[in-house]
Amino acid sequence: MLQYADHASLLTSLPTVEEVLDNHASELGRDFIAYRNHVYRVVNLCLAIVGDSRVELEKIAVAAVFHDLGIWTNHTFDYIAPSVAIAREHLTARGTAEWIPEIEAMIVDHHKITTSRGNPQLLVESFRRADWIDVTRGLRSFGLTRTFIAGVAATWPDAGFHRRLVELTIDRWRRHPLNPLPMVRW
Repeated sequence: MLQYADHASLLTSLPTVEEVLDNHASELGRDFIAYRNHVYRVVNLCLAIVGDSRVELEKIAVAAVFHDLGIWTNHTFDYIAPSVAIAREHLTARGTAEWIPEIEAMIVDHHKITTSRGNPQLLVESFRRADWIDVTRGLRSFGLTRTFIAGVAATWPDAGFHRRLVELTIDRWRRHPLNPLPMVRW
């Protein structure tokens, strides 16, 4: 299942990612580059886990570009539902509504602590692992080499993404101390 791709094969531009990010540039504001880099890190990590499946590339791109976007579009750290909603709109407008259940599962489960179950489990679980690798800065590697993870991070630098997550977490903790991380699931 795990493929150890080399750094030369990293994807650095995807039309869907660029289009969606450009459409939401004003909402992303100063976090535009940080989020863009996070999206590309997750895409490349997911492809390495899933086996560089170009067949699934568009699904991975859609899930990646929308998975956290609700933070900015809806100004909330309880962003899963808003992220799913805008992904659904995108998929419906593109004539790929049949992808909605899978993309929704990828977005809903991306902060799940335990293994994702369901069908098709491979892509959902691979996406979950890719996001955890990035969020933990490689502390959780799920079998990918530290060298590969470092190469992805060097290609797509943090640009303040993790700092922004800490700021959002602290703000959410202050406002909702009994539910500080609503996106995390078991």
